[in-house]
Amino acid sequence: MVRYVYDFTEGGRDMADLLGGKGSNLAEMTRLGLPVPPGFTLTTEACRAFLSTGSEPAGLWEEVSAHLSALEASASRVLGQPDDPLLLSVRSGAKFSMPGMMETILDIGLNDESVLGLAKVSGSERFAWDSYRRLVQMFGSTVMGVDCSSFERSLALLKDLRGVRDDAHLTAPDLAKLVETYKNLIRLETGEHFPQSPAEQLRRAVLAVFESWNGERARLYRRREHIADDLGTAVNVQRMVFGNLGADSGSGVAFTRDPATGRPGLYGDYLPDAQGEDVVAGIRNTVPLAELKRLDATSYEGLRTHMRTLERHYRDLCDIEFTIERGTLWMLQTRVGKRTAEAAFVLAAELADEGLITPDEALARVHGEGLARLMFPQFDASAAGPALARGVPASPGAAVGAVVFDTTQAVRRAAAGEKVVLVRQETTPDDLPGMIAAQAVLTSRGGKTSHAAVVARGMGKVCVCGAEELTVDTGARHFTTADGTVVQEGTVVSVDGSAGAVYPGSVPLVDSAVIRYLEDGQGDGGAQGVVDAVARALSRADTVRHLEVRANADTPEDAARARRFGAQGIGLCRTEHMFLGERRQLVEQMILAGTDAERDRALGDLLPLQREDFTGILEAMDGLPVTIRLLDPPLHEFLPDRTELAVRITSAQARGEEPDAHDVELLGAVNRMHEENPMLGLRGVRLGLVVPGLVTMQARAIGEAVAGRLLAGGTPKAEIMVPLVGDVRELRLVREEVQRVLARISREAGVAVDCPVGTMIELPRAALTAGRIAEEAEFFSFGTNDLTQTTWGFSRDDVEAEFFSAYLDKGVFPTSPFETLDREGVGRLVGIAVAEGRATRPDLKIGVCGEHGGDPDSVHFFHTVGLDYVSCSPFRVPVARLEAGRAALEETGGSDSR
Repeated sequence: MVRYVYDFTEGGRDMADLLGGKGSNLAEMTRLGLPVPPGFTLTTEACRAFLSTGSEPAGLWEEVSAHLSALEASASRVLGQPDDPLLLSVRSGAKFSMPGMMETILDIGLNDESVLGLAKVSGSERFAWDSYRRLVQMFGSTVMGVDCSSFERSLALLKDLRGVRDDAHLTAPDLAKLVETYKNLIRLETGEHFPQSPAEQLRRAVLAVFESWNGERARLYRRREHIADDLGTAVNVQRMVFGNLGADSGSGVAFTRDPATGRPGLYGDYLPDAQGEDVVAGIRNTVPLAELKRLDATSYEGLRTHMRTLERHYRDLCDIEFTIERGTLWMLQTRVGKRTAEAAFVLAAELADEGLITPDEALARVHGEGLARLMFPQFDASAAGPALARGVPASPGAAVGAVVFDTTQAVRRAAAGEKVVLVRQETTPDDLPGMIAAQAVLTSRGGKTSHAAVVARGMGKVCVCGAEELTVDTGARHFTTADGTVVQEGTVVSVDGSAGAVYPGSVPLVDSAVIRYLEDGQGDGGAQGVVDAVARALSRADTVRHLEVRANADTPEDAARARRFGAQGIGLCRTEHMFLGERRQLVEQMILAGTDAERDRALGDLLPLQREDFTGILEAMDGLPVTIRLLDPPLHEFLPDRTELAVRITSAQARGEEPDAHDVELLGAVNRMHEENPMLGLRGVRLGLVVPGLVTMQARAIGEAVAGRLLAGGTPKAEIMVPLVGDVRELRLVREEVQRVLARISREAGVAVDCPVGTMIELPRAALTAGRIAEEAEFFSFGTNDLTQTTWGFSRDDVEAEFFSAYLDKGVFPTSPFETLDREGVGRLVGIAVAEGRATRPDLKIGVCGEHGGDPDSVHFFHTVGLDYVSCSPFRVPVARLEAGRAALEETGGSDSR
């Protein structure tokens, strides 16, 4: 028989699949002897069974009843009993943290009778009625479907009537009246009464949490964070403890280290006389955790002790929720805390220095996406000017955008291509779509543990919270600064999440400290700085990785930068980029040539220019491989636009003038070369086979550049890559021509010019016949951009704008296949080509040069499938180096990428 319920004393953190992250960590803290209010967990299996059938699995409530009875016995109280009620919290808890995305219901067990008993036993009527109104509000919106804004309006009206700004200033009679108002709202909107039965409250609350797994915001968050939809959530039922019992009570959230910077110390927020949701929601401004030492030194020291215990036990930054009930400290939750990219690198380095984790574990705990964020530009502080406001630096980075005041506007404007900054008093889980759409989030309330801060850090969004100087008026769609400046919706501002500042207008950007380090090799910030931490992570990755990392570069400048960034060669040098600018004229002459002599003259003029380009790149990458791709795009791309030419000619005729003869000649050529789908037309190897002299010119330019470098004492390692091969016979013909040219250059120069000839695998047919193609190819390089297009039947230039957003929303694929490799389809073709190519030629060198070469997830796949190298743009080289190291650790089981 399947078991669906576990007491906190029966689990541990290794049971997250079954008990969820929250439940397994509550069990772990219980096992460690920390003061955890007792309770039990309904498993993710129970959730999945309920979601698949629409009803709770057989035997579930019998198990719940047995555990509830045990909980009642240990508390010497019964759920909802009139005189001294046991009250419960019901909270979600998925395997992976989804802050605020699913439901929580507190104070289960209160009704019209037990609220009076709670008032008597607690000695505080206000506390009892405050707890009851929280239950009715949460239950009404979460379980019964009443719009939460209806409750919020009622609360706001009551505060206005009483002339108070804070909930804490409402009296017991005020709150009792509010409870009746809430219950009437529920009856009017749902046609049923708020349930007075504690058992019914519990059952319906549990099922509502199960159902919230498929709520809109939870689904959106999972898509954003790439969390599987079939995991389900556990539900934690726990004895209530109360932080809203007076000045000697309160709630807080704490981190064992700063989640924004990784620096050691106690960081967090505390709110006296409040429940935990008040802290996280940011509806009241908290005090720093250090203030707790003055308010309650005993609880503060106890919290510090428990935090040290948890950090040493989890060997990581811990995020902790706690409540103090009349001087007694209770630990309500712990989890490995979300952190910024900067904090991730610094923390990993420091924990390794402290001996809590190994260098390999430190590498496994940082990510390429985080490194990429650290490479983004930062604001130039010297050009920023006076700040509009300052707040808590909750999530670092620099972002510029137009101010918007609600999620609808953020999503609409972002979809239209505008960069926006979402400004709120505080965010709620319903603001998630707007947070995703925005470049940055700015709130006037809350701290580093508020909803806005936690979610923004998890997503890598810039965020400043608790900018108390700002008065945010969402109705009037503006905010007002301390000096009276009014900032209207649509105004551009700059948000500095590292400094916690907001500036008017668009502040200029400068290179980040990490980029400066990569460029010149000089770190700053000392042994504990982020630059040093990045350097150490990259060094470790270079030590353990098997994949080489090359760069896609077409100029000596890009090649030199790539080498500084750690590239071990050039995996793709696109020769077509050398035909642009002033040289386009020579290409036009080649295309328009009416005789062999005219074409040979144009190619002859191009030869020294190509040779000069190759010489510069080979010099910048001396001693490292440089893979040079022969001309790939269709020739019409080097001619003027067809429509533009036609308009010029027609306009001249309309004016009674003779059209420019060159324009007429070009239009004729463009019309002759016009193709309905040029990406599948005359391009790549096909050009080399039908345009006489083209391959010879390019091979000669490469060979002469190699010979020149050899004679100058260099060590050039040029490789010649033939694009768009679909059949081995195409490659054989081009290779024979290249070898004839290189042999002639070797004789003329008196040095051996040996350039391996290989091909790009970018067509499904090439992947499926790789064994035959390897008979002629000395290396393969996967062109995954075109391979993705031809496998899916997508035209990248069209589909990304046309329907990719709909496909992502509907879950057809979790991310764009042009960003992260489609393992099931394109990846399978890659695997086939690797296996069959090496079956023919065991020493076949194989790499990838599409943009997937710099994508973290794709790098792991390329490691697994056995490639020798990845190649990507120069600025993605450090990311690929890091992920190649992490991929090697995963293969050996050394990963701990929590």
